[in-house]
Amino acid sequence: MLFDIDDTIVDTRSAFVAALAAVGARYLPPLPPDEAARRDEALLAMWRADTNGHYRRYTRGEVPYLEQKRARVNELHAAHGGPELDEAAFAAWDEVFDAAFRAAWVAHPETEAVLATLLDAGLALGALSNAATSMQTAKLTAAGLVDRVPLLVAVDTLGFGKPDPRVFLEACRRLGTDPARTAYVGDEADVDALGARDAGLVGVWLDRPGARRHPVDEASVTGVTVIRSLAELPDALGVPAGPATTASSRASTA
Repeated sequence: MLFDIDDTIVDTRSAFVAALAAVGARYLPPLPPDEAARRDEALLAMWRADTNGHYRRYTRGEVPYLEQKRARVNELHAAHGGPELDEAAFAAWDEVFDAAFRAAWVAHPETEAVLATLLDAGLALGALSNAATSMQTAKLTAAGLVDRVPLLVAVDTLGFGKPDPRVFLEACRRLGTDPARTAYVGDEADVDALGARDAGLVGVWLDRPGARRHPVDEASVTGVTVIRSLAELPDALGVPAGPATTASSRASTA
């Protein structure tokens, strides 16, 4: 069983909310509290959408990480009245962002129970991510997950990331499992579930309620399993859910 990390087992969305609110308060024009709250929502939506595809260029190995991030920051500022940042100013901005981002890393509430059920069933677990090894190992450690879901492959392992089939196959090789008998679950339909399917794995799309990062043509999402909560995963894989997982599922839909 392979997992994506961000917004799959770790609540990265909430961490982005905290980080963007911190830099917005320092770098963007002051606003009354209600307007600032609406702006924070707009910042999050724009950051996650990344409509010009800077982050995906990074995951294809086309641009350095900080280059894509600075481009996204300046687009964000241009849309919301912030200053354009040169390299030095961006470095200072990134310190504010990174401190708030790291302080907010936590696992999703249902993650613990789901992992316990999968491990009790004898499944081997690992993580495959489109972010850097150092960042994602720190994230798993902060969320208390690294001992159960070790990071196997990150974007810097092979120099590129999902949906390239080679990264899925390398993760299976390191996990010691047959790709055809290995499930991969992630929150993005194209790079996660469909990418896993095309690499010969069992693709699982975790389509949590709420706004998606990108528009999805649902008619194109075929040949994969779709779940709305991580708590649904054991049942979707045919793994009996223990009491803790069942309780978590009830709480997530309450």
